[in-house]
Amino acid sequence: MDSDTPPPIDTYGTDSDASSDSNRIVNALLGGGVGIVLSFLPGSTVLGGAVAGYLEGGGTDEGLRVGALAGLVMLVPKLLFGLVALWFLGILGPGGFGAVIVLFLLGIAAYTLALSIVGAVIGTVLESEFGSRTQL
Repeated sequence: MDSDTPPPIDTYGTDSDASSDSNRIVNALLGGGVGIVLSFLPGSTVLGGAVAGYLEGGGTDEGLRVGALAGLVMLVPKLLFGLVALWFLGILGPGGFGAVIVLFLLGIAAYTLALSIVGAVIGTVLESEFGSRTQL
């Protein structure tokens, strides 16, 4: 094959690749929204990730991607609420112990992202097992 010859047409991206990315974002937003709305329940992060993973379908690698995005969606309000609460309590600001706060917020971020990814992988497995069956 000559170096000036373009690759075969079947190796180019298709329109379904572009729509898959937009669907992934929508699924992550929906799963993150579920996690935020159910945040008063223990395990809401896993439930939000599972919703995103179920909607995304596919394999565990798709579940990993959509779970990470859903976790980021759930993480934003948690961090904002945490920072505002710490500011009003007077812990965050001049003279505060910033390193402890940063470690605490990083722990919340790791917790949220990890459990959302686990939930999304579970959701993709559930979708592959039960999602393709039609109910009469």
